[in-house]
Amino acid sequence: MTIGSHLQALHGLPAFDFPDAGAKAGRLPGPAAVAWRVAVEAYESDEAWGDAFARFAAAVDTAKVRALIVGAWSDVYERGPGEVLSTLLAARDRLPELRALFVGDITFEECEISWIHQGDVTPLLDGFPGLEEFGVRGGMGLAFGAARHDRLRTLVIESGGLPAEVVRGVAACELPSLERLDLWLGTSGYGGDAELADLEPFLAGTRLPGLRRLALRNSEIQDEIAAALAAAPVVPRLEVLDLSMGTLGDQGAAALLEGQPLTHLRELDLHHHFIDAPMGERIRRALEPSGVTVNLDDVQEPWDDDGDGGRFTAVAE
Repeated sequence: MTIGSHLQALHGLPAFDFPDAGAKAGRLPGPAAVAWRVAVEAYESDEAWGDAFARFAAAVDTAKVRALIVGAWSDVYERGPGEVLSTLLAARDRLPELRALFVGDITFEECEISWIHQGDVTPLLDGFPGLEEFGVRGGMGLAFGAARHDRLRTLVIESGGLPAEVVRGVAACELPSLERLDLWLGTSGYGGDAELADLEPFLAGTRLPGLRRLALRNSEIQDEIAAALAAAPVVPRLEVLDLSMGTLGDQGAAALLEGQPLTHLRELDLHHHFIDAPMGERIRRALEPSGVTVNLDDVQEPWDDDGDGGRFTAVAE
């Protein structure tokens, strides 16, 4: 799987591309009616991202903007979003109603996910205390320090390899209102070196009192994560558990079934997996009669049959 299309919506609002420089002027939607995507040509743009944002701020009443999507910045293969971050922080007083922000809505045609340079995004949380949703794509150079944010309800970090330091940083945050956490852990080949111990603060259920949707996915240690969740204290208060996009096989699936009850879940998402048909049927029989929606789509075959060898995550490079 590759990231082949841009976000279609954010914060319940349809995404809208702010026109490129030189594009024919047309009528723009209301400032609060859409999630505005501001981007420049990823390779050889004559316009810096900050200049594109300046055009956006001149054309749109930013005081009413509720959702903002940062697309590609120029030379995205070569440098991180320093200009983007400084521009946004300088404009924070002009964005008092901003409730959702996504940094790095970049497709594989613009830059492969594991080649997206990122930076320290923590200042954005400090600078926008009204945010309810925050997302970032790309793990190279990403930093996420311990922070407190009282209103954030959704945190999404998409990567082909999420550094353990970032996972630990998220785990150290004080996010009392967080309801949804979505981490794409990725593979060691692209910097995803988080181990089970790094995930323990999420599994213990002591850090995020409002958590209802937990996604620890796109991981090459998916069986280990599943086994840990079989007895994790956080599980009884979840509504959605997402272990999709990774290397989950029969061993991890069996651990889930043999562990604590999952019949209280509204959804169990396991799509892109290596579970055989009999085990998949066992999962369905155990959970679907209780009303749990089980997603076992996109079954995969390993590249070889040498134990666990040949399994692969949905998103890597």
